[in-house]
Amino acid sequence: MSKRLNSLDAFRGIAILCMVLSSSIAFGDIMPAWMFHAQTPPPTHVFNPNLPGITWVDLVFPFFLFSMGAAIPLALHKKADTEPFHKIFVQLFTRLVLLAFFAIFTFHARAWVMEKSPSNLTHLISIAAFACLSLIYGNWNSFVKPKLAIVLKVVGIAAAVIFLAFYSFAYGDFSLAKSDIIIIVLANMAFFGGLIWYFTRKQPLWRIAVLPFVMAVFLASKENGSINELVFNASPANWIYKFYYLKYLFIIIPGTFAGEWFIKESKNENIAPISKKVLSFIAVVAIALVVVNLWGLFIRNLEINLIINLFGCACLLFLAKDVKHSELVSNMIKVGTYLLLLGLFFEAYEGGIKKDFSTYSYYFVCSGLSFLTLLAFSLIEKLGYLKAMTNFLADNGKNPMIAYTAGNLLLIPLLKITSLSTYLDAMNTSAFIGFARGIIFTGVVALITVLFTRLKFFWKT
Repeated sequence: MSKRLNSLDAFRGIAILCMVLSSSIAFGDIMPAWMFHAQTPPPTHVFNPNLPGITWVDLVFPFFLFSMGAAIPLALHKKADTEPFHKIFVQLFTRLVLLAFFAIFTFHARAWVMEKSPSNLTHLISIAAFACLSLIYGNWNSFVKPKLAIVLKVVGIAAAVIFLAFYSFAYGDFSLAKSDIIIIVLANMAFFGGLIWYFTRKQPLWRIAVLPFVMAVFLASKENGSINELVFNASPANWIYKFYYLKYLFIIIPGTFAGEWFIKESKNENIAPISKKVLSFIAVVAIALVVVNLWGLFIRNLEINLIINLFGCACLLFLAKDVKHSELVSNMIKVGTYLLLLGLFFEAYEGGIKKDFSTYSYYFVCSGLSFLTLLAFSLIEKLGYLKAMTNFLADNGKNPMIAYTAGNLLLIPLLKITSLSTYLDAMNTSAFIGFARGIIFTGVVALITVLFTRLKFFWKT
């Protein structure tokens, strides 16, 4: 594809901004339980793995994973046909290392990790760390000569390494094992998802065939002395790889199919026009199913939730007949509804759907809802609706690394140094005000990210 897929960027953008929002709303019993992870309810937010259900917060990470899976074929399909495997492998491995370093550095650069009671100096160091990341990951080749771009990256890496090696952190010395687990998982998924896609790009059924083997290792890993236990526990370096992370292939791999269908659709110039009413209705039903499942699975009204889903999926499958000449829309509906219903029929297994510790129901439901949500974004873009909103979200989705770190390493330090944080803290008074607190914080992070994007300054791996 010659240009970026705006709907995928918007989908990624809403996922990353919801990550920021979920961590910036007021905590405690002033907020309803569905505003947090289902397994960490207020007022104590103590993790309880026995609580079934999901909330909107539990959809954020799988949505981002799915967007990463969809981006794999979009980014690699041309190179895969023109470059030898070793170059593809080096690119994927380099990305793994860069993301792992990003996970380690950003974790240690947070003010509350450096000091138990951060001073203004500590917050200034966090801001300096944000600048350091800009040196390392910024697309400097677009602004300066190649040699100077290399120098800037080397300076950034050197500064980061010196910081990690010599700073006395509040909770012990620097350790590779201390990192942002979300980014570590993403690093593994980018690497293994990319390799699996590469080897199965011409035989996609083999890509699906990988998943039962992953499932087999997980299910039998508890058998002492088994080969499954050996595979599950084997790792060349626990700080960067654990087989446990591969469970998210159940979301990444379905996402790669979506990416391939977008590529195929972009090459098809003879697609017959589709009724706007039909496309609008598909988008509405797709989003409605997301809302219905968040409601039904959280309050545990499973029977009614299943009935509504059966009806909603039947409607989408019926409408798919009217768009059969659009392989993208038809396939997204068929696979999305299949995975969603499969996840709902798995719901009773493992004590109910949970993000942590994640269940098979969670993987399938989230993959199904990811297909439907991405489809809705694609149709909204195709129909020309909500252009300002989708472009704003897309500008965040194009720069997810900045959006992810701007809050912790730039905005929070600035708020603390200027004492403006006291005004945000004072908003922990009610559910509405506590939510507004998160909206304000997330909005500023979004504006910072959009500024970088519109200046065409991107952090890349």
